[in-house]
Amino acid sequence: MQTTESNLIPVLIIGTLVVVVLITCLFFFVIIYQRKMIKNQIELRTLHDQRQGDLMSAVFETQESERKRLAEDLHDSVGQVLSAIKLNMHRLHKNAVSESSQPLLVDTRKLIDECIQEIRNIIHNVLPPVLTDYGLLAALEALCNKVQQVTNIRVNFYKNLPDQRFSHDVELALYRIAQELFGNAIKHSQATTIKLSVIKSGDNVLIEFKDDGVGFNINEVKHGFGIKNLESRVQLINGEIDIQSKPSAGTITSIKLKIA
Repeated sequence: MQTTESNLIPVLIIGTLVVVVLITCLFFFVIIYQRKMIKNQIELRTLHDQRQGDLMSAVFETQESERKRLAEDLHDSVGQVLSAIKLNMHRLHKNAVSESSQPLLVDTRKLIDECIQEIRNIIHNVLPPVLTDYGLLAALEALCNKVQQVTNIRVNFYKNLPDQRFSHDVELALYRIAQELFGNAIKHSQATTIKLSVIKSGDNVLIEFKDDGVGFNINEVKHGFGIKNLESRVQLINGEIDIQSKPSAGTITSIKLKIA
């Protein structure tokens, strides 16, 4: 009995160290990826100033390619390794003979579960399956629900057009725009309510993103990188964007896109 327990403790220690190393590598991987994205965004701003639309499109495609590769790498490598470790920890938990080792096993399994869930969140954020499988409207609705779940912001989603599919480029661009608008609102607006509307008007689709936050002086930030990035994405799908905001009066972002 004593021998079995003494053999189990090194295995637990090694398993815990492996999990910690994997989590550390994951965070470094994400940091490097974010730095790449920032570098691509800086290049995008330069290209926009030079009005090189074709090159801007290439940069966006590169970003999406990097996102896809990151999601695939996380799923195929790190995710599978963590799943295998979780299975081994489950077996160790069943075979553990010492009461003192039980808390360590439970804590390690919880740590693995949290890491696996974080990887899934990253994958869904980088390459949302619902966008590919069900289209823009379903993806936007899921995004609204997720934001409401993880923040204290109430999010209302309204649509008055059928659940139709648009071209892949249009759906992806509009989804990234919505992600950026939500990100900006969460970080800066101090909003308590956000309303996202998708409306069909004749041959146009109108998208409105409205928050009741602190707002800002549009003249002071209209040349900021965030707005430039939004304008570039809308321009690449031949749309129009209008941003209205005043201090203490919230922000309204409207996007108009002609559809076939």
